[in-house]
Amino acid sequence: MSRKYLLIIALCTSINAFSQDNRIDIVRHDAPELAQFGEYAIGVRTLVLTDKNRPDVLTSMQGDETVTYDRSLTVEFWYPALLSDGQEPGTEYTTITRNLGVMAKLNGRAVRDANPVTGNDPAPLVIISHGYPGNRYLMSHLGENLASKGYIVASIDHRDSTYDNQQAFTSTLYNRPLDQLFVLDQVEEMSASSTSFLSGLVDTERTGVVGYSMGGYGLVINLGGGYSEAFVASEVAPPNGLAKRHAAANPEFLGNRDPRIKAGFAVAPWGMARGVWNPNDLSGIEAPTFYLSGSVDYVAGYEDGVRAIYENANRSNRYLLTYINAGHNAGAPIPLPVEIQNNEDQTGASHYTDPVWDTVRMNNIMDHFATAFFDYHLKGKTESLEYLELVPDAQDGVYAVEDGKETEKHTYWKGFDAGTAQGLSLEYMEAGE
Repeated sequence: MSRKYLLIIALCTSINAFSQDNRIDIVRHDAPELAQFGEYAIGVRTLVLTDKNRPDVLTSMQGDETVTYDRSLTVEFWYPALLSDGQEPGTEYTTITRNLGVMAKLNGRAVRDANPVTGNDPAPLVIISHGYPGNRYLMSHLGENLASKGYIVASIDHRDSTYDNQQAFTSTLYNRPLDQLFVLDQVEEMSASSTSFLSGLVDTERTGVVGYSMGGYGLVINLGGGYSEAFVASEVAPPNGLAKRHAAANPEFLGNRDPRIKAGFAVAPWGMARGVWNPNDLSGIEAPTFYLSGSVDYVAGYEDGVRAIYENANRSNRYLLTYINAGHNAGAPIPLPVEIQNNEDQTGASHYTDPVWDTVRMNNIMDHFATAFFDYHLKGKTESLEYLELVPDAQDGVYAVEDGKETEKHTYWKGFDAGTAQGLSLEYMEAGE
């Protein structure tokens, strides 16, 4: 057997071994450049944050006084860490899965309760918001990856929207954008507090939000995409006019946009194809936004969904990354946990997989572009634009490298080796287009 085929077998065996260990930090041999982990060790902590007196849309009745409650959210924080003597990278995350009868043990690089790096300038904040249902570990590959590059990352368990606490959809519709803003407020308070582990470490004026599916829906609202009048009047809208808070027709809506959110990364944002927004309702979006979608997403929609948001958010600079022939799970979910894979009951397996694309490859590509996008918009790294200013269709790029140097004919995607950007397109539109 040739050396070439022995290498392929060894590589596949290695990747399979990692997958059997539920690694969330796999970087494939063919991953784009910025998918690699950064210079920092990673710390992780879990906190419960409580928003007092939030309107309770599940128990409030139309026409009666709106009921309030204390809404608690479990949040996973990843951050640059300074490991003590004897501390080795690695932790185990125990989590419920999409199959409610199966618990999974995920493995990553973070160290539980490690000391944060101090002495640097305050770091940008990235908030991660999962889908319906999901949980704070669904995009943990990105959480760890960004923390290793100097970001503070807060990933939310959205109450009423997690695998083991999935309630009526109305709660998610109302609460998702509010949860994102509440966590942002809480992190700002923590950074200002001398008793918090994040004391003085976070610059919330440089905040990015990553939202997947319903998380992307919440992000679009927070960026300035207000409800259509039809959606405000729909049966799924919360009672007592509470939906008006998110409505484009509300004269206070655009004034409520949070200027601390400087950039959005919307993965398969749900809502456009279901009438949540009309095209002109998206004109309130001004922050730069990166949209990511599979071209056959039948949940959020592609042409009438994610692409329609991208095309109509015409007051913002924006990108659209498309995984050709991928579905709704493009990029965001971690690999299928081995506990489901090896279980007789395969319920929930499709939540983590795509019929065409390998999940780890999709994760690596998403991590690469999230790094480039946030490095430019939150850190001001102008050189990161080279990873975003690309030939729109990857297959049209020419890979021309001689003796390790790009020739004048080279137009292939920055950071990708020959052939490794196949199946992708990246489009860009300026504000005003």
